[in-house]
Parts: sequence; structure tokens; C-alpha cells
Amino acid sequence: MHETLRSVWREPRSPGAPIRVRRDWVLLGVVVVATVLEGLLTSAWSGMILGLLLAPTLLWRRRRPLLMVAIAFLVCLFWADPGNGTLAYLLVLPYALFRWGSGREAVAGAGLIFAKISVSAALGHLGVPDMLLGFVAMIAAFALATTFRYRARLLERRLGEAKLRERERLARDLHDTVAHHVSAMAIRAQAGIAVAQRQPEAAVDALRVIEAEATRALAEMRTMVRTLRSFEADDLAPSPGLADLTTLAGGPGAGPVIDVALSGDLDDVPATVGTAIYRLAQESVTNARRHARHATRISVRVAADGELVRLHVSDDGEGARASAAGGFGLAGMAERAGLLGGTCEAGPGPGRGWTVTAALPRTGAAA
Repeated sequence: MHETLRSVWREPRSPGAPIRVRRDWVLLGVVVVATVLEGLLTSAWSGMILGLLLAPTLLWRRRRPLLMVAIAFLVCLFWADPGNGTLAYLLVLPYALFRWGSGREAVAGAGLIFAKISVSAALGHLGVPDMLLGFVAMIAAFALATTFRYRARLLERRLGEAKLRERERLARDLHDTVAHHVSAMAIRAQAGIAVAQRQPEAAVDALRVIEAEATRALAEMRTMVRTLRSFEADDLAPSPGLADLTTLAGGPGAGPVIDVALSGDLDDVPATVGTAIYRLAQESVTNARRHARHATRISVRVAADGELVRLHVSDDGEGARASAAGGFGLAGMAERAGLLGGTCEAGPGPGRGWTVTAALPRTGAAA
């Protein structure tokens, strides 16, 4: 119990709190209009003035949650006649306190709020039912804010894990590619040594091949990500490439027809780029098979020019949808493309279905 309280007290502020966005001004406008209307209809002028005075606290509720809670609830405590239905918007402040504030701020703010409710009841401003209702409302706001706080943290962690898994797969693919180049260099070097005395020109040719292989290996090494690799039994197969794209058309199970077409100069595309294109296409086809409703066809198109290798995957399913696993599949795809200096985007097709497009530099170098 002691450790739990200590961890709560040391809890840092929730990251990523927006300073002020458009919906804050919309909320402020709605509160002001509702407060004025209630004051005009009920002649509760004191409550209307109080509501208008405290409304600006909504604009700073995320950046200064404890201060806004202190201002709002202390003013309500000492206000002569705070009765106003629109003051229910003040529930947003304790919600923001537990959603964005630190552990110290949340504990101090909760203590201040409960103390205000208790003092108001002791002074006769609140009856016992209203006091109990106030406690329940505040606890509900705290619980809801805490739920969304840790839900956002869980989603952020899952997103980070998805990116890390994609980095690990990319690291393995790059490792396999570099190992291939080094093996070719070793074989050529052995051949050159064997014929160096009898055929010097053959040894020179071997050195040229070694130089070319070394240049390509170094170019791809520059895109290597520094990350640990997970060695799992399912991941020990050779890295696929552009030539393996046609195997996507023969995927397991019944489903839409998969049409794969390759065009352009794909002969000297580096293995890192080829593997990345295959992985992106594989993920896109898998998502289409799982989530494209009533889809009859999935189109996979790969085209290469002098600078870029482009991928276009589309289906004719009904309606727009998100990527698999709550968007983490798309996050991993974008991470892989970004590590190679490219882009990957997904969204609804022009007519129907879903479209994934990617463009990677032909050299495979990160931007």
C-alpha cells in the first residue's frame, strides 16, 4: 500500500497535453451562451456572473490543472449564491486534473475539492444528499480521467512496440543483405588469390567485383538501424524480395482475387528496398483480406523508375476502415518506409475500398 501511494505521488504529468485547440474555444463559447441564457431565463444574476467569471479556466485546464481547480472551487466556496445549473461544466476541471496533471497535483487537487464540498455542507450551502452527490460526481470524474490517461499510455506503448518490431524485422533484412554481399566478396577474393599468379587479369576482375560488392554493402549498411534482433523460429526464413511478390496471389484461404503486376526497371533494386516493398505489400494484402467487406479483387502494383520504387495496393471492398490492430499495422509500415527515406500512406480509395501507397528511394538510403 505504501509503495502504491508513493508511485501515485511520483507520477509525472501526462505527456502530449495540447496547449489550446479549437474545441476549447467552442466549449468556452457554449458555456458562455448557456450561462447567459440560464441567467436571463431564471434571473439568477449572481450565478450567471460566477459562471462567466470561471468560464476562462477551461482554457488553461490542461496546462495549469491544479491552479484552475483551486481558483474555481475556492471562488465557489466563498461566493454568496453560487446556485447555477451551468456550473456543472466545472466537472471538466477535475477531469483535466487527473487526465493531465502529475500525481502530486492530483492528490492536492482531490483533497482541495473534497474539502470544499465538506466545508460547503458544514456551512449549510449543501444538504447531505447534495454533498454525497458531489462526492460521487467527483470520484466518477477522477475515475474516468484516470481510465483515459492509462488507456492513452497503453496505446502509446503498443504503438512503440509495433515500431520496434518493424525495426527488428528491418534490421534482420539488412543483416541478411549485407551477409550476402560479404559472402560474395569472400568467394571472389578466394578465386582471385587462386588465379593471381597464372592469370593476373582475372585477379584484377575479381578485385573490381569485390569493390562493387563492398560499395553496395556499405551503402546498405548506412541504412542499418541500431536495434536488437529477436531470434524466433518463425523468423529464420530468408528475407523475401520483389521476386516473391507473385506468391501473394496464392495466399491461404478463400477470398478476393489478388492481381500482382510489376513494371519498370527492377533488376538492380537493392535487396533492402525489395524486402521493404514486399513487407508493405504483404501487410496491405493481409489487411485487405481481413477487413475489406465484400471485396472481390485486390490489386498490387509495383513500378520503378530512376529514383523511386512505388507500391500501390487497392481493393474494391465496401466502406473505409483502419489498419489492422487498431492502426498499429499501418504505423509499422510507415516506420519501415521512413527508415529507408520513403513514405507510406493509407486511406479510402477514390471510388470504394482502401488504398495503400508507398514510395521508397531506389538507393534505399535514409533521408
